[in-house]
Amino acid sequence: MKPHRPDIAAFLAAGNFAVVGASQDRSKYGNKVLRCYAQHGLPVVAVNPKGVDVEGMQGYASLAAVPSTVRAASVVAPPGAAMAIVEAAILRGIQSLWFQPGAENAAASAVARAAGLAVIDDGACLLVALGFADH
Repeated sequence: MKPHRPDIAAFLAAGNFAVVGASQDRSKYGNKVLRCYAQHGLPVVAVNPKGVDVEGMQGYASLAAVPSTVRAASVVAPPGAAMAIVEAAILRGIQSLWFQPGAENAAASAVARAAGLAVIDDGACLLVALGFADH
């Protein structure tokens, strides 16, 4: 794995991940981010409103329902959903949130940080950080 800036390295060290906004549509970023974790051998679960499995990864209807082993989540959801996602993350014990480009919400990030969560919300993208082959 290539070297990462400290906040991204710390996020990736969490070990168990969720993708909030995971999609079954391979053209959507919620699907690509999920596949990126899998391509790099990282344990990941899908979170989408239907709770369906995505790309062979276990699906859950909400962040509140993911296993307690999940410590970090990539958010690929509309910014309007960010506050509810942050609240669910806090209640579930998620330690780190990475808002992928387009999912950022400054108010939600502020609430997450105030609660002690590590937050990446500066436009950094997991697909770029890890490298992604869309096949």
